[in-house]
Amino acid sequence: MAAIEISDPTNRPEAWPALPLSEWADTCATLHMWSQVVGKVRLALSPRVNHWWEVPFYVSGRGLTTSPIPYEKGIFEVQFDFIDHRLDVITDRGEIRSLPLAPRTVADFYADFMEMLHSLGINVRIWRMPVEIPNPVPFHLDRAHASYDSEYAHRFWRILVTVDSIFKEFRSRFQGKASPVHFFWGSFDLAVTRFSGRRAPERVGVDTITREAYSHEVISVGFWPGGGDMKDAAFYTYAAPEPAGFGDRAVRPAKAFYSKQMSEFFLLYDDVRAAASPRNALLEFCQSTYEAGADLGRWDRANLERSA
Repeated sequence: MAAIEISDPTNRPEAWPALPLSEWADTCATLHMWSQVVGKVRLALSPRVNHWWEVPFYVSGRGLTTSPIPYEKGIFEVQFDFIDHRLDVITDRGEIRSLPLAPRTVADFYADFMEMLHSLGINVRIWRMPVEIPNPVPFHLDRAHASYDSEYAHRFWRILVTVDSIFKEFRSRFQGKASPVHFFWGSFDLAVTRFSGRRAPERVGVDTITREAYSHEVISVGFWPGGGDMKDAAFYTYAAPEPAGFGDRAVRPAKAFYSKQMSEFFLLYDDVRAAASPRNALLEFCQSTYEAGADLGRWDRANLERSA
């Protein structure tokens, strides 16, 4: 890595560990499925919120948390702890159950987690089919995904901590409607979304999830560990609906690019961590891609933005 500024903790080398997908692909896939098991419990018990904001997880001081979930006796919270590598279920009654994060099948994780909930009087039924992946296998039948590399799980979380902080700084520059910075377990990415304030044209023939998620005009930026055509971790930006000419706009930094196939701008994680100031490189990407969408989409930027 190039020498970087260290006055800001988000510019320190330890804030940007290497995360080659080839080294932890099996762990990433298994952790994705585990997170969907937990996420579907959150979805089943949480009151509906616009754009499915009751669904995501949040970055915490030890990993990823559901935040409080209501149930018939009070509230509980589920946390993936990537320091001590365990899954904790904590209730407001002072009860706690823990499950070690270690190599185990999705089927075994599902059975053990649901038993933990049952032992606490949390009785919930979920749809056991994964979402947003090719060739899904029901959780209780999935014995193919069974990997857990604690070092890479910890690295992934450390990156999320750094990116969460920078995304929150970017979010603070916008005074219009904006989502929290949250982690979607369906697509397995950390994202923050800005809204123009206008309804979007109705999408014909899409599922109810997509219809609700994109009911209003948005520009979303995020971080994703990679997969499919994207071979490694990357940052992305998309506009929905996408204004004409969006992909032709020049954005920063120079290594950012537009994928016609995915209709998104991308900046590879390795290009950010190699920058003289990773924080500034990421903020440049967020700001310049947002400006591309907002200008072409004729957003009321004067009333939606505040000074940095």
